[in-house]
Amino acid sequence: MIFDKNTAKKTAELLLQINAIKLQPQEPFTWASGWKSPIYCDNRVTLSYPVIRNFLREHLAKFIEEKYGKPDVIAGVATGAIGIGMLVAEQLNLPFIYVRPEAKKHGRKNQIEGIVPSGKNVVVVEDLISTGKSSLNAVKALNEANANVKGMVAIFNYGFDIASENFKEAALSLHTLSNYENLLEQALDTNYITEEQQKTLQSWRTNPAEWNQ
Repeated sequence: MIFDKNTAKKTAELLLQINAIKLQPQEPFTWASGWKSPIYCDNRVTLSYPVIRNFLREHLAKFIEEKYGKPDVIAGVATGAIGIGMLVAEQLNLPFIYVRPEAKKHGRKNQIEGIVPSGKNVVVVEDLISTGKSSLNAVKALNEANANVKGMVAIFNYGFDIASENFKEAALSLHTLSNYENLLEQALDTNYITEEQQKTLQSWRTNPAEWNQ
């Protein structure tokens, strides 16, 4: 679920502007999963643009307080959301931790880096939601550390059905600054894509694993 339409369109505009999101329906990318995709999203690029990263930081922080109240801790999901999560924590003047995909094999063998938030209210920050699997893996680690995970916020969501199902099954709320639907609207409004390309992009989202342009 997006926070609001205006923010969703503006976020999409900014991400397209700096090529954090690229749309190439005629020259698809190949994801690590093997999926052919007309879109590639790397929100870490936003950290190189102070004005844009500040926009994301301020809006994520604002909506966290509006939707969840002020938590005790902000958690970022490694590695993509460490940067933006830290910025949000700074904006809210809150402690920050981050969660690895799995515990380290050496040293203290931590999966959660920082002070483990036992009994504390935590909001998780992500940069991108695809299937939701890695995001919810971080939530699982926090739950096992006896944290009270209030919800998750993210910059962008592809809007896959599998992600909606995974978050529903986990009984966890998710809000994002923008999503695929609003991205395509913004891209069409600014002539970044044509109507024909929009149809191609929409068809991909319905069955990304078997999509063929």
